[in-house]
Amino acid sequence: MASFREIAVNGLWKNNPGLVQLLGLCPLLGTSNSMVNALGLGLATILVLTCSNAAVALIRNAAPDSVRLPIFVMIIAALTTCIELLMHAWTYELYQILGIFIPLITTNCIILGRAEAFAARNGVVRAGFDGLMMGAGFALVLLALGTLRELLGTGALLGNMHLLFGPVAAGWQITVFPHYQGFLLAILPPGAFLVLGLLIALKNHIDGIVAARAETRPVDATPVADRRVRVTGVIE
Repeated sequence: MASFREIAVNGLWKNNPGLVQLLGLCPLLGTSNSMVNALGLGLATILVLTCSNAAVALIRNAAPDSVRLPIFVMIIAALTTCIELLMHAWTYELYQILGIFIPLITTNCIILGRAEAFAARNGVVRAGFDGLMMGAGFALVLLALGTLRELLGTGALLGNMHLLFGPVAAGWQITVFPHYQGFLLAILPPGAFLVLGLLIALKNHIDGIVAARAETRPVDATPVADRRVRVTGVIE
């Protein structure tokens, strides 16, 4: 049984849905042309994934194997509908921008995959934490894509944040590159593929460096018996 630390590391880095499993690429690439879009869909995915994992873990012993997957899909669809209605009520303009990608959370492979692979085999707390970490890992990749694409495409950050946080965020926009002419490719669909590829390459490069350092780390070759004698002598 994985510890909470292992669950967090897997969700955020080692088994990240967007960089390692490459799941949910349709919303990941389709809504990440700005920070506000990425953050809005990322938060919605975290809520659905966390709550669906907890709900699946709660009824896992009562669900017959023959109809287990349809039950999981119904739970995910109900939670997605709740999130959709909340966004329709409180963030209507952002809801219109994200469009079909909000109801498509129901068919996101990450959510159904975690429900089947983890939530159906663990308790409520552990399953909910797994959903939170997997959702956070997916949302962080979304936010990184949105940040880089918005910066490269417009030369600014935090644009239109009022769509998510209301009038208080109307002045949050930061112009990083004044008089920037813009790089249109970055905010177009091909730019999403290019930036995601760079992020995956960066993660693989970091993993390679960590693995190389682990291999070259000096190991104490002293026999275990000698080490025991030495420790005993120090204690005495």
